[in-house]
Amino acid sequence: MGFGFCSKPLFLFLSFLFLFTILELSPLVDSASDYTTLVYKGCSKQAFSDPSGLYSQALSALFQTLLSQSMKVKFYKTTTGTGQTTINGLFQCRGDLSNSDCYNCVSQLPTLADKLCGKTIASRIQLYGCYMLYEVSGFAQISGMEMLFKTCGATNVAGSGFEERRDTAFSVLESGVTSSHGFYTTNYQSVYMLGQCEGDVGDSDCGECIKTAVQKAQVECGSSISGQVYLHKCFISYSYYPNGVPRRSSSSSYPHPSSSSSGPGPNTGKTVAIIVGGAAGVGFLVILLMFARNVMKKHDDS
Repeated sequence: MGFGFCSKPLFLFLSFLFLFTILELSPLVDSASDYTTLVYKGCSKQAFSDPSGLYSQALSALFQTLLSQSMKVKFYKTTTGTGQTTINGLFQCRGDLSNSDCYNCVSQLPTLADKLCGKTIASRIQLYGCYMLYEVSGFAQISGMEMLFKTCGATNVAGSGFEERRDTAFSVLESGVTSSHGFYTTNYQSVYMLGQCEGDVGDSDCGECIKTAVQKAQVECGSSISGQVYLHKCFISYSYYPNGVPRRSSSSSYPHPSSSSSGPGPNTGKTVAIIVGGAAGVGFLVILLMFARNVMKKHDDS
């Protein structure tokens, strides 16, 4: 008799727990976001002398301006300060990021610049989804074609026809970036490509920059399954997915080009684990619900 008294509350509790689990699991699958992941940093070896605090004020004003503009545009270039304290700076977000994602990405950069570089006269912080650079007026300029950073996947697929497939995708990328005025993504036979030029680079110069980046990727990465090449004025990334490029679910979840695995992208494994774990938990709750219903039915029949 006592068991019969608690069976309905138990059933209601399990029903609530089941619903709560569904609601909690749903956002976890799409929550993976890597656009704020640090790719590399570039810091001048020379720190600025700032006894009056003018450099710091100009730099702070620069950061504030860039951050406010990141809510509206994907690229912005400006200058703050006067005379010897003039500082030039810019930010750029990946072309597929939403305005809110762009703002969230850029908002990480000032803190990272201070943490990783300190008060240097020039700094460049590259995240997966955005980058920012600043330099004190008069800082030595470098070529737009100069390679700043590259990384290649640890897995090689030589002799599998991959390089021919990748090179064809590179050709599509080169023409696509130019015709799309600076940003382009493509998926060719399981090879995912992304390319972007700095926002103030013309179409012709952009095409040349991307072509140079492609050539460096071919030489530097060889038959690596993935790679990223960052030049001063452009960058490219690619990843090969033998099982097919994972479908994009949000602006922040494009396949990550630095993956060196031969399977799905790094986010996919985590997502699958969450889904499987959640399914197991939900399945267990379903069993408990069925058990509670059976108990209630036997109690009502008795």
